[in-house]
Amino acid sequence: MEFVKGMDLSTLIELENLGAKYYDDGREMDILEIMKNYDVDTIRIRLWNDPYSPEGESYGAGINDLETTLAIAKKVTAAGFGVLLNFHYSDFWADPGKQIKPKAWEGYSVEELEKAVYDYTKEMMEIFKENGVNLTMVQVGNELSNGLLWPEGRTPNYDNIAKFVNAGIRAVRAVDKDVDIMIHLDNGGNNELYREWFDNFMERGEDFQIIGLSYYPFWHGTLQMLEDNMRDIAVRYGKDLIVVEVSMGHTMEDYMDYEDLTDEQRKGYATRQELVEKIEYPMTQEGQADFMTDILNRIRNVPEGKGKGFFYWEPAWIPVAGSGWATEASLKYMNDPGPCGNEWANQALFDYDGNALPALKVIRDFPR
Repeated sequence: MEFVKGMDLSTLIELENLGAKYYDDGREMDILEIMKNYDVDTIRIRLWNDPYSPEGESYGAGINDLETTLAIAKKVTAAGFGVLLNFHYSDFWADPGKQIKPKAWEGYSVEELEKAVYDYTKEMMEIFKENGVNLTMVQVGNELSNGLLWPEGRTPNYDNIAKFVNAGIRAVRAVDKDVDIMIHLDNGGNNELYREWFDNFMERGEDFQIIGLSYYPFWHGTLQMLEDNMRDIAVRYGKDLIVVEVSMGHTMEDYMDYEDLTDEQRKGYATRQELVEKIEYPMTQEGQADFMTDILNRIRNVPEGKGKGFFYWEPAWIPVAGSGWATEASLKYMNDPGPCGNEWANQALFDYDGNALPALKVIRDFPR
């Protein structure tokens, strides 16, 4: 596998519909044209089962139902990119803090959940293939550190976790025998987590090709911890590794004026000051570029050539009125106090006005 330079653009259509504009050297350009110019080859897109309330209200954050995710996948395929399809197996965000089973699967037994994962995955795979999407990777579950489809698939119930993940893997293989399959955990600097999870899965699991890691410097330890973990698991499990979620801030300036929300309606950026004080690079445009140089070199230096690339998470999610991480309907679904708004704008690869930042040149110039 050639070194992957990827981007998660799951909010692409929502941002376009809300009027987001992007510029490179002062010239307005289509976001995908900019990505091509900076040597990006693969676009990651999340897929939620049913991101709407029972009353039909959108959960927001890209509205990544089948229709929207398929439209993005077709658009980026036509532009010449590969696609990493990211199954969440939830109606909204799935991560270590929440793995809420889809509303349609509530009350299912373990056996019924296993069948539901297989049937749903197979159906989605068939739809994407029939529509000519250039699927180069498929991610079975998202940030599975604490399992999936809670409570039945919550750690330490690795028997059920393996049943559900294996069902997804088998369904992918029923449609495409050759596509690379990824299993993804968060907290890329936590070696103990990766050893425990994959030691258990390897005893029970179907074959897969790639271990995906999330690494956010303000949450997941030092870059040295990430490197040490990657070096260990590359040898221990013999799988290719991709840092499938990564980002770094370029400013700590607020973006309130862009969101057009009151203080009570907006959450503000995820990179609180007490978190930023712990990271190794400053939250500046230069610091963001230097961080990318550092992490790309560490991925490249994983033993046995197992470091196979990265995906920058939501690099185009600039602050645009109407686009946030949640809506009132999804807060209710997650039982989250909120508020809503954009948490990510200061970690994009564009400034608040949509101008391309220097870190993109680091990505472009990094050798494959």
